[in-house]
Amino acid sequence: MNMSYCRFENTAKAMRDCLNAIEDGDLYDFDEWELNGFKNFFELAKVIVEREEKLERIVEWYEDEGNKI
Repeated sequence: MNMSYCRFENTAKAMRDCLNAIEDGDLYDFDEWELNGFKNFFELAKVIVEREEKLERIVEWYEDEGNKI
């Protein structure tokens, strides 16, 4: 499990690696575990898109001058 202070940073790097594999066509030797992981990745991507507005509001809140980290 990722530490909470770097959860999103580490996950974004892993997601980029997965997207690069998809773009490079590096998907054709999946075993059952990797296929299940791919399906989970895809389902989570759909959830992220469904929650786009909420996620945008979070980013805007942090980027607002009064809420700098």
